[in-house]
Amino acid sequence: MIEPVRCKTSLFVNCDCIEGARRFLPDGSVDLVVTDPPYGIGGDRLDRHYNRDERHVVDGYVEVPADKYGAFSAAWVAEAARVLRPGGALFVVSGYTHLYEVLGALRSSPLVEVNHVIWKYPFGVFTQRKFVSSHYHVLYWARPGGPRTFNLECRYGLDERDESGGSLNYRDREDVWTIGREYKPGKAKNRNELPQALLEKIILYASNEGDLVCDLFLGGGSSARAAIGLGRRFVGFELSPAIFAARLPELRRLEPGSRLSSLRRPAAAPRARRGRAWTEEEDRALAAAYARLRAGGLGKGAAIERLAAEFGRGRFGIEKRLARRG
Repeated sequence: MIEPVRCKTSLFVNCDCIEGARRFLPDGSVDLVVTDPPYGIGGDRLDRHYNRDERHVVDGYVEVPADKYGAFSAAWVAEAARVLRPGGALFVVSGYTHLYEVLGALRSSPLVEVNHVIWKYPFGVFTQRKFVSSHYHVLYWARPGGPRTFNLECRYGLDERDESGGSLNYRDREDVWTIGREYKPGKAKNRNELPQALLEKIILYASNEGDLVCDLFLGGGSSARAAIGLGRRFVGFELSPAIFAARLPELRRLEPGSRLSSLRRPAAAPRARRGRAWTEEEDRALAAAYARLRAGGLGKGAAIERLAAEFGRGRFGIEKRLARRG
């Protein structure tokens, strides 16, 4: 008998994710699935973190045999596709060993690909006869048929610049993310645990406060900490009784929204006409205004900033339009 644990706005279930999802999640009920399935690497050492004391790793990790990995992937991906609402998103963190099977399962599902992100981390497994493995794949797919959440300025405004004038927003949205692992010296940890920085980035971009986030392979509960801390509702499934029991006390203590007050606030300036088509009249007025500002001694960057406010457009839109006119 499956006995779910309900805590405030969240649900934690110690069972196989297929069985649990079918029992507790109706069709189209989930806004975002973010998950890190077993890697199916058996005795390989790729799951071992740099300079980690393995004595602190919680026992009970349930691995998937390599010859079963294709069928396993197809089963849980199909369930993820079922529970996602139209427009809902799925993020899968995968190593390269069974990437072929995971991608095969995704391509056989009704989901569509949005991005293939590379998560780059320092200190991969040391090797002497091949290149060091120091990245994972983050596969971003979505269920078609509805509006997909993508919070464009959730971390940086489109007009925010670094000290060299580069766009902070553009850099944050590139598809290679350099994020360090979390080592937690002297503390209990799971065999594979995703860093909070990675999970928070995904959750901020792909969901809103109050949305339902699901992790089919709960493990150490890092997805729960990120989602609940950011004010999302959460449901997670974990097959291992030992890992579930070890993590449940901490999961019970999680406070919804506890991370929101400490987040960086993006400087997202309102742009009334952002995304609208340009008229010929507006196009000519923009070119004339830009020429006037430059003739008056204003630098290119400052001129574009002023025009963005004046025309109710984003900086990128202004730059692109001016470039078209030569």
